[in-house]
Amino acid sequence: MVKLNENMRKLRKQLKLTQDQFAAKLDIKRSLLGAYEEGRAEPKLELLQKIAAVFNVSVDDLIGKDLEEGATSTPSASIGKGKEVLVVTSDLNGKDNIELVPLKAAAGYLNGYADTEFVKELPKFQLPILKQGTYRAFEISGDSMLPILPGTIVIGEYVEDIRKIKSGKTYIVISQREGVVYKRVFNYLEESGKLFLVSDNRHYSPYQLDGNEVMEVWSAKAYISVQFPDIDSKNDVSIEELASVVLDLQKEIFQLKTEKEKDK
Repeated sequence: MVKLNENMRKLRKQLKLTQDQFAAKLDIKRSLLGAYEEGRAEPKLELLQKIAAVFNVSVDDLIGKDLEEGATSTPSASIGKGKEVLVVTSDLNGKDNIELVPLKAAAGYLNGYADTEFVKELPKFQLPILKQGTYRAFEISGDSMLPILPGTIVIGEYVEDIRKIKSGKTYIVISQREGVVYKRVFNYLEESGKLFLVSDNRHYSPYQLDGNEVMEVWSAKAYISVQFPDIDSKNDVSIEELASVVLDLQKEIFQLKTEKEKDK
């Protein structure tokens, strides 16, 4: 990590941040940041990932390259608006907490997700069974993802680049238009710049979301509930069936566009 301390200092100054401001973004003490920039200490991997996210560079470049003025870049719109700073709190041992976003805080989260003070006020817990990573928990509402019941807490792992979303998997997606939603996501960013969000409960219609509307995405890894799901096999839906629904929706959208162009 011969370049790390120099790169941290250069890029912090490039973003016109004081040590106090940068330390606040990372949720660490200014004295610890000073030790990193002076080369007297080295941050752990989780903190390195957080630092790289602020500067919008890869961890490999941060620790191994001489990053000159202008080395940072602006995140692309398709990656989402929440990529500049991911606020995460830590316990006394330096281990990342899992912050919980209850229903009553969901509306505030849309504006406070990148606010250190807001995130600090969220309830926090640890779950040792999860592998190393950055996690957040969200209380879900409604019955669109049965047999996952309303009030269930879904724990998601942070997705740094939404272009890496795996179609058919479940995610917590945060956007200003739809708020905090838990859905099965189909990734069509390369083809159309859109994500298709599908409910496991087929009474709910799928819908599309532009990639540049997405603020954060968390890949569902576990859930906590005080209610056991009552699984009705007749309501089980396969991933293939859901994918077919999405394709039908795409065809309808294409047909509507074609008809509009003919009418011009």
